[in-house]
Amino acid sequence: MRENIWKYISAVLILLLAVSSVAVVLLYMQNSELKSYTPSNVSPVVVETSLNTTCNETAYKLQIEELQRQLDFLKAQLREENMPEGNTTIAVVPVFGLIDDYTALQVVSVLRDIAKNDSIGGVVLWIESPGGYVAPVREIYATVRKLDLIKPVVAYTGGIAASGGYYIAVGAEKIIADPLAEVGSIGVIYVHYDLQKNYEMNGIKVDVFKTGPYKDMGAEWRGLTEEEREMIANSIDTYFQAFLQAVSSGRSMPINETRKYATGQTWFAMNVTGSLVDETGDLDYAIKVLSEILNVPRPRVVIYKGEHSSDFGVFGSTALLLDPRYVNAYVKG
Repeated sequence: MRENIWKYISAVLILLLAVSSVAVVLLYMQNSELKSYTPSNVSPVVVETSLNTTCNETAYKLQIEELQRQLDFLKAQLREENMPEGNTTIAVVPVFGLIDDYTALQVVSVLRDIAKNDSIGGVVLWIESPGGYVAPVREIYATVRKLDLIKPVVAYTGGIAASGGYYIAVGAEKIIADPLAEVGSIGVIYVHYDLQKNYEMNGIKVDVFKTGPYKDMGAEWRGLTEEEREMIANSIDTYFQAFLQAVSSGRSMPINETRKYATGQTWFAMNVTGSLVDETGDLDYAIKVLSEILNVPRPRVVIYKGEHSSDFGVFGSTALLLDPRYVNAYVKG
């Protein structure tokens, strides 16, 4: 079964790179600041050019569509190579609670084992999470994306898949949610506590020995300089752009449409069906949807045990893919 798998994987990765490259060029064109604006006190200058921006944009869109069709074809071939012989098992893998390094270690290990298990045809990723730290969220998301190339993944939430939880969900082929589940919260949050005056009021003096001007940036014993604020804002925006791209790609949604949902707000799934989620339903319905993708009428279902860290905490200034309602409860000194 696996003798030709690497040639398909190589082809898929090449196509993914091509799609990403063309998408970046298109995004640059859409966001270009070179508009036909002329200040009132400046005489207009006409520049003749043979470049037709509209035609180029259309050509890039058509190219993306063609690459996507080729990618879907190779994805189907890859999945066919990995279809179990005989009885097919569906694995239900939970991602519960706040997402930290421990969560990523557990979930990624399970998903990698499933990828090698010939008896498992697909995965229902059961997400009940408001998000967490950036790196663990992105690690799980990347693993989900890779697994979905060879075995279909359907994400499901019955209560909440917000911020980092939703980030992970968009790596799946489909998202099923309870009608009243909260989804979205697309954005990044960074909280800095400036306790300098509190330290002074309590007679606490902090001596800091550092090797560079930014080594204690974000420390609670002092405020942020304007330059540091700008640096942090740039970092947050970088994480945010990656989040936007993940949603745009995973939901097959134009980037400008994606931005409309990137306000940090959560929605009831029933109000964003067809955009942020595919359909509403319960866990059994999510399993049914995956069964139909696999074309297996009566699959065996195995629910993995969910484990998560009981010591999640925000111990200092850091960027989070976390619904803001959950931040304060996990700030620890």
